[in-house]
Amino acid sequence: MSTPDESECCAACGRKGCDDDINLKRCKPCKLVKYCSVACQKSHRPLHKKKCKKRAAEIFDEALFKEPPPREDCPICFIPMPLVKSTWHNCCGQGICDGCMISVEGGVCAFCREGAQTTDEEDIERIKKRMELDDHEAFNTMGCHYHEGFLNLIPQDHAKAREMWYKAANLGSILAHRNIAARYAEGEGVEKDNKKAIYHWNFAAMGGHEVCRHNLGVMEEQKGNLKTRAIRHYILAARAGYEDALYQVKRGYMNGYATKDEFENTLRAYHKSLDEVKSERRDKAEAYRAHEKAYYAANNASNI
Repeated sequence: MSTPDESECCAACGRKGCDDDINLKRCKPCKLVKYCSVACQKSHRPLHKKKCKKRAAEIFDEALFKEPPPREDCPICFIPMPLVKSTWHNCCGQGICDGCMISVEGGVCAFCREGAQTTDEEDIERIKKRMELDDHEAFNTMGCHYHEGFLNLIPQDHAKAREMWYKAANLGSILAHRNIAARYAEGEGVEKDNKKAIYHWNFAAMGGHEVCRHNLGVMEEQKGNLKTRAIRHYILAARAGYEDALYQVKRGYMNGYATKDEFENTLRAYHKSLDEVKSERRDKAEAYRAHEKAYYAANNASNI
């Protein structure tokens, strides 16, 4: 690694940054050395490449295996939002938990009190207006419409769906990263590509998507990295409240590649994460959704 004096000099030619005409720029991937020009950076690349790649990988892993950011609160009840069981609203662009959704009568938005759209055309127009404001979930939702096809209003177009999702991902949507990863992992509408799937799962996981984090653990386990990288992903996903990942951590403890302290701390964090997103209204909403689902399933069965 460069000494403090060396860090103020071009790594290729040795010119100092204090010279009047020198503007040293740090190597972006590794941040270990500086260069006075693109020409110097290119000439030094053969000597620096190995160290650069190693340090860049270390920097990425530091970000990847860091505790994810806390969940956003529902803007109505101010309780942390669960990953699912919440709805994005095309009227105001707010995500609202199901508990607050169900508690509001009259079909109005629980946040802005705007009435629900009355036609599918109005639904699409509202989404487009949110897209004009660079609302990342508007682009993500439009991508889902293109992926599935939305009635006669939006034709199924996988290329257009990916275009919308990439825009949403660039604006910060972890759900868009998840959607892109899923398409590459499954080869749906695009050639199967695990490297691209992992790339987008990485960003979704760093944003707090515990299912994507678990998927990374599965991929690392398949590559033979169960006792090193996979178990770290499983621990983080379980700490965020994902049950399947908790099972994998328990398996790790029983087979000796997760310590007793790791399992116990993960179990405590798992229960804490679940408790943080609980509320009486959300329990009622879940019961209502289950009843609604059972009703429609029974109705459909009777029509067969």
